[in-house]
Amino acid sequence: MSFSHLLQPDLVLKGNVLSISPDLLAHHGIRGLILDVDDTLVPLRQAETNPDLARWMNQIKAEASVWLVSNNMNAPRINRIADLLEVPYLTGAGKPSRRKLKLALAAMNLPVDQVAMVGDRLFTDVLAGNRIGLFTILVSPMPDLNQVVRTSPLRSLEVIISQYLGVTL
Repeated sequence: MSFSHLLQPDLVLKGNVLSISPDLLAHHGIRGLILDVDDTLVPLRQAETNPDLARWMNQIKAEASVWLVSNNMNAPRINRIADLLEVPYLTGAGKPSRRKLKLALAAMNLPVDQVAMVGDRLFTDVLAGNRIGLFTILVSPMPDLNQVVRTSPLRSLEVIISQYLGVTL
């Protein structure tokens, strides 16, 4: 498998994670979601969640098993977010390592082809998900509570490199 294939998301959404609907999951046969946290659900340095996120999560949990898997080592912060959303979580994932994704996948007890990895980064979230055969969904970063989206220079560089390698976004 080529490196560019490992960076190619199965689905690229123009919007943030709130763009994922129960209908979209059903259309792709997805019964489980592994969600990145930083910038996917909550801006990196923010502990509060968008008020719409809890409503969205309740809709999604009615249709799919959900786990949060974050590279972030700040377990109290990720714990607060997971508690608010009432979902299990793992921290210190070291994505693109597959280890913690495999733990979440095993806990869901679902076939790998029925689980999606959702994140805002190609070289961590998409690469990790593709390495174990998950359906991968690339979303735009979640805006802060003032509706400002901050795109990191690293994320922009990932997109440039990926497109150079032939990834279509």
